[in-house]
Amino acid sequence: MARSPFTLAAAVTAAVPGADVVGARVLSSDGDARFDSAVATLADGTEVAIRASNDDDTASELAKESLALRALTPGARSMLRFAAPEHLGDGRVGDSRALVTTLLPGFQIDAADLPPGPGAAVSIGKAIAGVHALPVSVVRGAGLAERTPAEARDDVRVLIDRAAATGRVSARLTVRWREAVEADDLWRFESAVTLGGAHAESFLFSDDDERGPRVTGILGWHALSIGDPAIDLAWLTLAADARDDVLDAYASATLRAPDTGLGIRARLLAELELARWLLHGHDTHRPDIVDDAAHLLDALADGIHDDLAPRAGAGAGVDEAMSALDRVPVTGANRIDTSMQTDTYDASAFAGIATDDTSAFGPRGGSAGGAEDAVEGRATDDVASADPDAADADRHAQDLTATGAIEDLDPNATEDLSDLRPSRADSGDGHQGRSDDDEDDDRAARPGTLLPSEGGIAGSEADVADAHRAARAAFQRWTSASSE
Repeated sequence: MARSPFTLAAAVTAAVPGADVVGARVLSSDGDARFDSAVATLADGTEVAIRASNDDDTASELAKESLALRALTPGARSMLRFAAPEHLGDGRVGDSRALVTTLLPGFQIDAADLPPGPGAAVSIGKAIAGVHALPVSVVRGAGLAERTPAEARDDVRVLIDRAAATGRVSARLTVRWREAVEADDLWRFESAVTLGGAHAESFLFSDDDERGPRVTGILGWHALSIGDPAIDLAWLTLAADARDDVLDAYASATLRAPDTGLGIRARLLAELELARWLLHGHDTHRPDIVDDAAHLLDALADGIHDDLAPRAGAGAGVDEAMSALDRVPVTGANRIDTSMQTDTYDASAFAGIATDDTSAFGPRGGSAGGAEDAVEGRATDDVASADPDAADADRHAQDLTATGAIEDLDPNATEDLSDLRPSRADSGDGHQGRSDDDEDDDRAARPGTLLPSEGGIAGSEADVADAHRAARAAFQRWTSASSE
């Protein structure tokens, strides 16, 4: 049974020291049916509001609001363009908890009646932005709740899973919600100080002859916390005409980083209120509430014609790639030295060698033809007359350019060098049983060949030939890179 205003007014004298109550009346605004509420008139004409709990849930809510209102220090209140109730005292009405606050003047507008355009819609958007601009120290200093974006997202994910587990949520809604909760772009936001769930009745208005209704006060601070700003905008689904104007005013007034997913998350949280109602009935074993919530959820599923989470079209990847190409600067990057300056060869060994001169890498093949064959023939004869052993080694050396001109080689190709290693059987009897000293003497006799002690290549003649070919290929890649 509801308590009378006079019973509640009598509790004001115990909750507020020095208060002299001379009258009482019904509280018209903020008349939440979950509480017994009244307005008490003091001897000096001041009116105060008193609310008393009816169960454990409402008692907990009054305790939280008492803490939140005390957290709003004069400094924090000075940052707001509107008034917030001031905490006057806590008391009891019988066994129930009671809270006494200042009474804020103003009238309320139902969400469905909220007009678009300048006036109430714009003022609400700016008022919500003002709450979200409060320093987080206001909440942290009072020890109130704080949720990071990841935690807020996890809370939504758990809520969806629990609601789906009841078997009373359609597959269409479950998929819709899960797609939204898994869309990473929707959850990139900065946590803010929030009311924890504003609604149309949270705002008190006064008339302005020039600008129309404007917000002069906000009620309902019990859920003050740090979390997702979208929680205070979820109720806008009930204000279809004014929703866009409220969001635009909020975006223009906020000093926070742009939040592209704000509106979508607000819609998601509004839809999930039905899931919360379903779970409330399930947890309290109230089949009537469960059936009511299931009916509302079915109606929601039948009425939606879009997706919360944006879906990429089939050509989205191509469009994004073309868009990225359009953003590439016209001027190219500075040239980068891509020459093979590594420790696999001595770059100074190539100094002074023209790009078309390959004589340093071994004799040219017979395919070169013409005058070069004649010149090389004469050079071979001269070497043979001067040193028979060197001539013999030249005869057994592999033709390193038999496959064509060096300019025609693919510098990036992997070549098979196995056919370039002469067998011992082809080397002649003159090479059988020769000592390492003899081979060193042969290498010393060949022009341009260094001994191992001088930094040359140790090994057989085939090894030297292999090394020559590798050096020639490296030189080709080097000159190709330098010319690009």
